[in-house]
Amino acid sequence: MNQPNQRGGGYRQQQAPQAAPGSIKTKKYQFDTNTYTRLAMAEVWRQEWWYATIPFALGLLPAIIWHSWWWLALSVVLTIVYVLLRSAQITGVTQMEQSKPLFERMNYEADQRQLVMRQTEQRAMALPWDQIGRVRRDADAYLLYLKPGTPPAGMAAWRQWLARTFDVPVFLHLPLRLFNNDNDRKLFEALLRRKGLLTDGQPKA
Repeated sequence: MNQPNQRGGGYRQQQAPQAAPGSIKTKKYQFDTNTYTRLAMAEVWRQEWWYATIPFALGLLPAIIWHSWWWLALSVVLTIVYVLLRSAQITGVTQMEQSKPLFERMNYEADQRQLVMRQTEQRAMALPWDQIGRVRRDADAYLLYLKPGTPPAGMAAWRQWLARTFDVPVFLHLPLRLFNNDNDRKLFEALLRRKGLLTDGQPKA
């Protein structure tokens, strides 16, 4: 699974990066870990629910030759184990040291170059726009998804496939109420469109 600091080239804490004059500044906000878990779980299982049928089918395969209700029980157990492991992978993001900056109280400053996540005047992180892969506009928030990182050189092909297939989405959550006024929100959305991350308010395909 890609860690947040492995995505998009790896954002990192810097010495108080500054946003450009006229940047869009938001109120202070702390992304709640429960909100992240709820959103990430919903997205992953909406896309991957059918993966859970694979261990179920594998558990039933022996029943073709040896007829027994025990194979059905095995299928159910394998499916439950898979669901629990995949869910634990998602919830584990909130516990990783690399992810903790995402869930600290901060405000955001957006300009043409980057999105600055500022905890204090002396402590901030800069995220260039090219490190964001896509943006989803919900009814009450923007979700900015970090790009997956590049697998290490020499990684086996099957491990690369596993990393891509069972990646966990890592994103910033910017509620609409975070903006100081509706004009700032509209400017922010227009900026996302110019960057090709939103088209008519919808995520980039």
